[in-house]
Amino acid sequence: MPAIRKGDTVKVIAGKEKGKSGTVLEVLQETGRVRVEKLMTVKRHVKKGRSQSNPGGGIVELAGTIAISSVMPVGADGAPVRREKLARELGAKEKARLEKRRGAAK
Repeated sequence: MPAIRKGDTVKVIAGKEKGKSGTVLEVLQETGRVRVEKLMTVKRHVKKGRSQSNPGGGIVELAGTIAISSVMPVGADGAPVRREKLARELGAKEKARLEKRRGAAK
């Protein structure tokens, strides 16, 4: 199973956001959860003067977390990516993550 990393595109396969997809913002290794862009948003009430980003207070929407077992990495075309490999082009210093089945970059 491919490791899910920040910046990957994932599809939710279980829970109330099932079927939706988005980009991973953060991976929380300790709790086994991920934050996905625009999914599982939660509302928090902030008192006046408690937050520098929102000094007037009010209701703030934040990105919640999803269990890492409830998301599946997908490729650029939306098809699931089951296996991946690391490859390096001739003369390149960095390795690229490629889909083994199609050889396309993730």
